[in-house]
Amino acid sequence: MTYLYAAARTPFGRFNGALAGVRPDDLAAHAIAAVLDKAPELDRARIDEVVWGNANGAGEENRNVGRMAGLLAGLPVSVPGTTVNRLCGSGLDAAMVASRQIETGDAEIVLAGGVESMTRAPWVLPKSDRPYPAGDVTAVSTTLGWRLVNDRMPAEWTVSLGEANEQLGEKLGISRARQDEFASRSHELAHQAWESGFYDDLVSPVPGTGLTRDENIRSTTTAEVLGGLRPVFRTDGTITAGNASPLNDGASALLLGSDRAALAIGLDPVARIAGRGTSALEPQMFGYAPVEAANRALARAGISWEQVGAIELNEAFAVQSLACIDAWRVDPSIVNVHGGAIAIGHPLGASGGRILGTLAKALRERGERYGVAALCIGVGQGLAVVLENTETVATPAPHADSYCNGAR
Repeated sequence: MTYLYAAARTPFGRFNGALAGVRPDDLAAHAIAAVLDKAPELDRARIDEVVWGNANGAGEENRNVGRMAGLLAGLPVSVPGTTVNRLCGSGLDAAMVASRQIETGDAEIVLAGGVESMTRAPWVLPKSDRPYPAGDVTAVSTTLGWRLVNDRMPAEWTVSLGEANEQLGEKLGISRARQDEFASRSHELAHQAWESGFYDDLVSPVPGTGLTRDENIRSTTTAEVLGGLRPVFRTDGTITAGNASPLNDGASALLLGSDRAALAIGLDPVARIAGRGTSALEPQMFGYAPVEAANRALARAGISWEQVGAIELNEAFAVQSLACIDAWRVDPSIVNVHGGAIAIGHPLGASGGRILGTLAKALRERGERYGVAALCIGVGQGLAVVLENTETVATPAPHADSYCNGAR
């Protein structure tokens, strides 16, 4: 079994905001250092692997940012690192990969997480088919969405992320008013969570930036204010800059291990990874993909939606979040009770670690046993993880075996 022992993240910065001057590998290194600060007894050489999520990979994070971040964080050079890319789900995918390593016995302690600097994502130039072309070449932004698309891809698959979610909302009849209400709630709950101190021990400010809280939260916004914004993707559409997640910079980190690693880590586990699920469908319907991913994760955990007490659903768009909530037929009041990505932000590779760490703490705060973390992913995929709150069950006692005594 795999347990979550600690979670930490940076504040999430706005596009061109307070974190714009920080390289993504430095953001990742800071998140790693922050989560390890919670485990001062852990000998860093005991860490078996760093598994890191990143969606872009075209800029300063291009040389395997998982390995680079570990080195920059001061881990021993003997600790290997790898980077995984499942676009918006990269951070959660990293945790899932790490959990499988632990459950197969290939590892005992793994650092997982993810990073994205959408501000610092570069423009790229495609290589010419022949040297020294006479015509102009167009630089392509790598910040978000499709780029350098293969001509063989059907046009309906490669519509913009916003247009894809306009189609989803149209198909399911989700109104603009519902989307704006959902977005307003995200800001309200995120502000309340910060004011109450919920995020204080989860978020570690990046030195030299002056940013201590998530930068995108608007504490005074209302559904009426959001209702005055113009649609972005269709003149008669429902999606605006206010009811979709913004562009952001940030990193998140998770310390995962087996039950017997508790002695080496020096902490009690806070949650168990009880189930994992992946799903895929038509690329333009990606916003709906978490529905089946979560259902599969619950089935693998051996539980039903009736047993779920908290849900962290990444709010890529209000419309896709509402679509998932409606499909699951869950009580909306248990979803994103401390705000979501519309308010907090969605630095692609970092969001999976954020929602998993937030979910673990929410389960403890609410005294609930099971929770679900889920994300939609561009090109038609979804991921989900079921967490079990270890405070609600008798966890196995740590083993004082050869591993924890230093022999491996």
